[in-house]
Amino acid sequence: MTGLSTILIVVGLFLAGGVYSFSKQKMPKGPVVLLAGASAMCLVAGVMRIQGIWG
Repeated sequence: MTGLSTILIVVGLFLAGGVYSFSKQKMPKGPVVLLAGASAMCLVAGVMRIQGIWG
């Protein structure tokens, strides 16, 4: 596992926690959707790097 993969996965999990927190606080849908998309992209990019598909 490379350093960038680890960072991407950690950031993705951090953003996923933000999605959970924002949804529990009943925040507007815009920030929740934005964080969910960013979280998914970070997690997918990290896993793709680990698998050797990307980078």
